[in-house]
Amino acid sequence: MKNTLMGPIILDLTGFELSHEEREMLKHPQVGGIIFFSRNYESPQQLKDLILQIHECSAQRLLLTVDQEGGRVQRFLSGFTPLPPLSKIGALYTENPKQAMVLAEVHGWLMASELLTLGIDLSFSPILDLDNHLNQVIGTRSFHNNPTTVTKLARATIQGISKAGMCTVGKHFPGHGSVTSDTHTDFAVDPRSYKMIESSDLIPFSKLSLTLDAMMASHIIYSQIDSLPCGFSSVWLQTILRKTLNFSGAIFTDDLSMHAVQAMWGIVERVKLALHAGCHGLLICNNRKDAITALEYLESTQSDALYSDWHLQKLFSRRTLATATLRRTAAWRDAVRLLSELNDK
Repeated sequence: MKNTLMGPIILDLTGFELSHEEREMLKHPQVGGIIFFSRNYESPQQLKDLILQIHECSAQRLLLTVDQEGGRVQRFLSGFTPLPPLSKIGALYTENPKQAMVLAEVHGWLMASELLTLGIDLSFSPILDLDNHLNQVIGTRSFHNNPTTVTKLARATIQGISKAGMCTVGKHFPGHGSVTSDTHTDFAVDPRSYKMIESSDLIPFSKLSLTLDAMMASHIIYSQIDSLPCGFSSVWLQTILRKTLNFSGAIFTDDLSMHAVQAMWGIVERVKLALHAGCHGLLICNNRKDAITALEYLESTQSDALYSDWHLQKLFSRRTLATATLRRTAAWRDAVRLLSELNDK
């Protein structure tokens, strides 16, 4: 019987199989999930084997996650349908809004359905950022630069993901498209007023806050609102997201080892700030030393308050699918055809 408690730390893995160190780490009660990258994926069978190893090592059920947005951010390729970038759906919306809405829903459904066949619980999708032609790390990952268009297409995508049986995560709250910096590598500050953000980037998050199951906070400092990056800010996560937007779902940090926040504090302080601000899932990727230090810190506190079990537990997939069963359906065949046609444009 798996333990029902879940810790907040979402870990990455180094390769196609668990290392000895990772087997030991997964036994830690403060680990709540895994995020997979391309380096962890070779084939559907290999991923199934890796997931089986994870289940065997952990005393609790872990949330299994990935970024499977489509376009240049699709971690699993071989054995999966190549998903077009969201920008292609946005471009189609200008010409044929009705068809674009259909394809947005199909995109979400197919992405989620194929992941569910391998036991993945959650893709960090959809992206709600605006493509304001300022940030290359967003770019084609965004539907559009118009917030109303983004909202409409994201709503359709959410419907598709939910129909497949997967929960949804809007990112990167409250919008990453209006800064030039890449938070993976640089410090990022957005100097606009709250009124300006509210009238543009925030619109998709505001309109969809009651529909999404979770949010991922950005690492950007919105200096007119708070001196802390959003993922560490009680102003953004409690006053604005919770109270103003009435959002009640889970909140994820972006990777706590990104350079945008790495230089500001040590990992223990980053963990403390994120938890205090109200985050439930704390991603720590590409820095094993930080991950171990964070787990040791959480173990030393021995506080039940650090467990965020019910928020994360709500995000487990609501159904399982067999690959062969999925591929026999007309819905799967039609989805593959429609998205392949869009990819070829």
